[in-house]
Amino acid sequence: MKNLLSLLLLIMGTLAAQAQEDVYKAEMDAIDAQGEAIIQQYRELMKQDPKSEHPATTAKVVQLSEMLDSLSAAQLQLVLRIIRENKQNEIPVPYINSAMYELGYEGLVEALDPKAAYYNNPELDKAKALLASYDKRKPGTTFHELTMKDMTGQEVKLSQWVGKGQYVLVDFWASWCGPCRREMPNVVMNYEKYHSKGFEVVGVSFDQKEDAWIAAVQQIGMRWPQMSDLKGWKCAAAQIYGISSIPASILVDPQGTIVAVDLRGAALGKKLKEIYKE
Repeated sequence: MKNLLSLLLLIMGTLAAQAQEDVYKAEMDAIDAQGEAIIQQYRELMKQDPKSEHPATTAKVVQLSEMLDSLSAAQLQLVLRIIRENKQNEIPVPYINSAMYELGYEGLVEALDPKAAYYNNPELDKAKALLASYDKRKPGTTFHELTMKDMTGQEVKLSQWVGKGQYVLVDFWASWCGPCRREMPNVVMNYEKYHSKGFEVVGVSFDQKEDAWIAAVQQIGMRWPQMSDLKGWKCAAAQIYGISSIPASILVDPQGTIVAVDLRGAALGKKLKEIYKE
């Protein structure tokens, strides 16, 4: 009888957890559906005006991009809610895995609470490794020096720009990285908006081919300093800053202290707006 009761309790607990998970899944699916609808609108728009020659097209693209940013923020908030409401079960595991890069350092610290029931789940090993890499560039630490070469072959140091009295975004990227190139227009936009106020960007490339690196810089219109040792994933930056995926970035304050990591999309503009009190 005792074993039967234990089995019934286990089944009831599992069913309850599955029911709870289904609720979150429905919410997440609803956000995904909205995102897919927006992406479909963009595709239709590009069919009608592939080169965005009309001002109305450009304005609509900006609107759709802002809508996607808003949905991404809502999705991230939902993941954080799932984590906070389910520290005593395994429900957060797949959500943490799917959003680990968006959670950033502070979000991962909260998600990977050693006291949480799911903490020892082996499926979280990758998220734990990412958090460990963040420790090399976590907010509050002083930036680490990098010595590489610029696009003319001259040796340069990160300290030529960082810690010199201005905010600097150190942007880790590569010409072959699709997500990097998709994010770059956002970086360009914020650079153009805030550079005159003292904001600087330094690109640290994970390229191996010099011609591809230089061509991408020119094509994208990256008018900020660039550096690379052309060693790909074996570059100095990967080890020194614990970079295991790109795009990645650190935002460094005027004194050389890291204040934020991996600011992407609307998050970068929001942070700079806060800094420059707009």
